[in-house]
Amino acid sequence: MSGTIDVLVVDDDFLVVKVHTRFVAGVPGFRVVATAASGRAALDAVRDHRPHLVLLDVHLPDMTGIEVLRRLRAEGIEVGVLMVTAAREVEQVRAARTGGAFGYLVKPFGQADLTARLEDFRSELQRLEQVDAQEAEQVDIDAIFGGAPGPGAPPALLPKGLSAETGELVLAAVRAAGDLSASECADIVGLARVTARRYLEHFAVTGVLEGRQQYGRVGRPERRYRPPSSAS
Repeated sequence: MSGTIDVLVVDDDFLVVKVHTRFVAGVPGFRVVATAASGRAALDAVRDHRPHLVLLDVHLPDMTGIEVLRRLRAEGIEVGVLMVTAAREVEQVRAARTGGAFGYLVKPFGQADLTARLEDFRSELQRLEQVDAQEAEQVDIDAIFGGAPGPGAPPALLPKGLSAETGELVLAAVRAAGDLSASECADIVGLARVTARRYLEHFAVTGVLEGRQQYGRVGRPERRYRPPSSAS
């Protein structure tokens, strides 16, 4: 996409807003045009500033970010929405995806993580521009919807820093085992645990895998990943 991409940052923690605003400013071609600390303020800011993208927290003082997303879609406002939140519940992720969110980024994260998502959003806008005013081929439609590519189509883009080849190995390991933690996956594929977790979280957010917390053991609960229930 040519030109600057306008961003609205929504979070009720002013320090988080400050950090996220700085992150956005660090990506060429993006700028924050407004901030909001509540759901109602976010809706008003979208109507007033018409940003291209909203960085939207789930937990807001007056309504959830999911409700904000639903109200935007009910009004026919097709602004891009990236959920930026500490909420990891599968229900929240599914609601965001069903509501038409562009992505779901779990806090805390660094500049590189947000930069990758912003670049993905820019790429999506560019794809939409390329197929605008002409008939879209199936490959174009698959790319826009983020679905499974048809025969001969290129693989879906992964966030910056992740490779399709390694992603396939991670998925194959989970499908073969049926249920894995990040540590177990790392041992099987030969990755660092943090790298395996990044792949697994990406696939969980996009619905390719299911992520869940397993309780009942000594210490902190363990996050595990498995193929979607419908596919098992």
